[in-house]
Formats: sequence, C-alpha cells, structure tokens
Amino acid sequence: MAIDFTFRKKAVRTLTNQIGVYVLCDLDQVPIYVGQSKDGIRSRVARHLTSARSDIIANRQIDVWEIAWVLAYPVETKEEITPLEGVLFHHFNPKSQLMNGSIPAAPPAGTAIPDPAQVVQVMSDEEIADKIDPVQRLPRQAGHYTNIVGHFLAVKNSPQVARAMDAHFKRLASYHAELLGLTGESDPGEE
Repeated sequence: MAIDFTFRKKAVRTLTNQIGVYVLCDLDQVPIYVGQSKDGIRSRVARHLTSARSDIIANRQIDVWEIAWVLAYPVETKEEITPLEGVLFHHFNPKSQLMNGSIPAAPPAGTAIPDPAQVVQVMSDEEIADKIDPVQRLPRQAGHYTNIVGHFLAVKNSPQVARAMDAHFKRLASYHAELLGLTGESDPGEE
C-alpha cells in the first residue's frame, strides 16, 4: 500500500508549531529518531515526512515509509531544546537503537522523562495494518539498508552514517526473524 498523503498531511497539520523536540515512531510505535526544531515542530516533521530535509544523510537515516506516529515535546525557549533532546534520546535509545547519526549529551542522572504534549498518528490504521506485515517490511528494510550502505561506501564513511547503518541492520534482523517465524518452526536454522 502506498503512503496515504492526504491522511498524513491532515495529521501533520494537527502538530504544534512551537519549537521543541519531536520523536518519530515506526508502525509499532517504537521510537526511531529524536530530533529538535528551532523553527517549529510541525514544519520540521513535515520536511522529514516528505524527505525535504536539506542534508542527504538525514534523508537516508530514516525511511519515511515506516513513520506512523509523532510525539511532540514543545518548549518555551530555545535553551530548553538541546537538553530535552538529550533526555529523550538517552531514554529511548537503550530500548531500540535510534537512527540519529549523532548522540546528544547525556542528561544528569535522575532527570525526569516528560510526557509528550502530543501523540499524533500520521498514518491511517489501514495503512499500518498493511505495512506491518513482515512480508512487506523485510524487503523495504533490506532496500533501505542497501541504500545507506551504498552511501557509506561511496560518499561518506562517517561514524554518524555507521551508527544509522547499525540501527537499520538491527531492524532488518528483527524483520528477518519475524518473517522466518511465519513458518511456524521454533528455530528454522535447526534440522
């Protein structure tokens, strides 16, 4: 199923356009990227979802095909943005490696994790139900992984791209295991 751009645009319009931090989540509501916006969360997320980011690395880091949810954390001042990005990054990354190329500074121990001001579904239920199937996800993830590896080898073999590659590889392995699980065998590698 193709991306329902009408649904997506309407959903993105409901996001706050205050400055702050946002979290892009996949079809399973698992965070995959934490970003900041000093020009408005709504406009920054819209650029992500249309692959209109100015830097090629950001466009290759995340596969917009997978983004179904956005968490918004607006703040009042620009000085609050970077520390909040660090708090959220270090909260979500241990649970599932994020696609962020660079790692923000860790917050002081015991820093509270705020609740998002908004949780916006940017993909229809029907589209999520269709795309969540490992038969669709595995080939898509394999293609995205191939593209980012190609970029790493031919253009920029940086630690930032390597980090995103590693996160994509872990997702690829997870989808591979899910697909093999469809056989009903407990361990398809044993015979």
